[in-house]
Amino acid sequence: MKLSSIIFLCAILSACCYGYRILGVFPFNGKSHFMMFEQLMKILAKKGHQVDVISTFPLKKPYPNYTDLIVLPVSSSWINNLTFDEIQNSFSVSPPLIVGQIAGNVICEYLKYPKIQELIHNPPKNPPYDAIILEIFGAHCFGIIADILKVPIIGVSSSVLYPWSYDYIGSPHNLAYVPHNLLSYSQNMNFWQRMYNFLDNLYSIWMFNRVTAEQTKIIRKYVKPDSRDIRDLERNISIILVNSHISINGIKNVNPALIEVGGLHVHDDETVKLPPNLERWMNESEHGFIYFSFGTMVMIESFSIETIRIFYESMRKIAPVRVLMKIAKPDKLPPGLPENVYILPWIPQIKVLKHPNIKAFITHGGLMGSQEAIHYGVPMIGVPLFADQFINIDNYVRLNIAIKLKVVSLTQEEMDHALNEILNNPKYNKAVKELSKKFLDRPMSSADTAIYWIEYIIKYGSTVLKSPAMDLTWWQLELLDVCGFLLLVALVVLYLLTIGLQFVYRFVNSSFIVSQKKKIS
Repeated sequence: MKLSSIIFLCAILSACCYGYRILGVFPFNGKSHFMMFEQLMKILAKKGHQVDVISTFPLKKPYPNYTDLIVLPVSSSWINNLTFDEIQNSFSVSPPLIVGQIAGNVICEYLKYPKIQELIHNPPKNPPYDAIILEIFGAHCFGIIADILKVPIIGVSSSVLYPWSYDYIGSPHNLAYVPHNLLSYSQNMNFWQRMYNFLDNLYSIWMFNRVTAEQTKIIRKYVKPDSRDIRDLERNISIILVNSHISINGIKNVNPALIEVGGLHVHDDETVKLPPNLERWMNESEHGFIYFSFGTMVMIESFSIETIRIFYESMRKIAPVRVLMKIAKPDKLPPGLPENVYILPWIPQIKVLKHPNIKAFITHGGLMGSQEAIHYGVPMIGVPLFADQFINIDNYVRLNIAIKLKVVSLTQEEMDHALNEILNNPKYNKAVKELSKKFLDRPMSSADTAIYWIEYIIKYGSTVLKSPAMDLTWWQLELLDVCGFLLLVALVVLYLLTIGLQFVYRFVNSSFIVSQKKKIS
């Protein structure tokens, strides 16, 4: 009896603790992107799944069930290493072009990397992989790994989907009221905005597909000559986990394969400790403090002396309110830093944003950081610099949770007004607290949602959520064939009615003529 009970218990434990083996492929060297992906893989590892990761960001500390399988080499680091001028020059190019080339074709060259080649030609078999999680951005060529291993591709996007990504899962994208994510329009667009939204969406898709067609050649060069076309590989994606949410990004038509998990990365890591001096400084800020950071790439200290002087003067004026600034290279700051400002090269951002004494967040508007501010109910002053930051901040301004400043034309009066407004007008704090409630009020947390659907795809197959739209042409989806047929039927009926009326008219007219002749005779 005891033996049978032990066997039964072991069977239950085995069933409960069974984990899948999942390969995460995140070759793009973007720290802000990887914040979401790292957290997703850690969530899966914590659930008991075995995760292997290909990226340029190996973990600094070991994590159970998480293996940095391949650490890709990088020629240069963008982390805390880009000046304002470099950012302005780099992002003056068309977004579909730069994403398709720099974040796409160039990265696909990693397919020739020896460790990638070894994985492709000699994949692990004990146990084999059950799925691949792939970043949906520019380098979809790595989907060939899933094609060779015959496992589902689960896409994950660190931003709202780009125009070219909707077709991968057959998700509708109604451009009449949903501006694509490269435009900062609201959902209430006028006629000209809707027309531009439509035309720019078509251009973005065309440009991205044109540029990334090169990825087919790269795949066939480094993997096998008869590999599938890059467009076919993209349409092999089962689902896409998207870093968006209706409370922030609005209502849109989606199918079940597009799964919103906005804020997935927001996690207060208990193993990360606040520096004692910083913790004491925040606790002693009895009049509150403002947090000032432009993320992991751009150095605030690289701004023009005139701009930094404006920051200094405005921050000095709000004393005794304090300011906490992330400055990667303090020695490059010009002299004159106000006494109420505390600078550090590294700051545990989430622990700062959740502190009860924080009053506001001065940010460049990166999606990850601004979602963290929304999560903890912190109003923002947005100073967008590049990419989607302009769109994010424009959206937050519409939601009354942020004030926007333009760094290229910033004046002392504008900076002073923004600080006074965010500190003294309660509408921003009230709006962001209300939005935070909506953002967090969900049937399941973003983490649980992601785990559920990843496991769902692995259990039931890669096509279980495939939309029937994937098997139709664009003109069938728009019902142009049906409209054309109905128009043809209407024209035929109209033609027949015309012929019939002509016949009746002739018949009646001939009968009338005959009757008149009879009367005369």
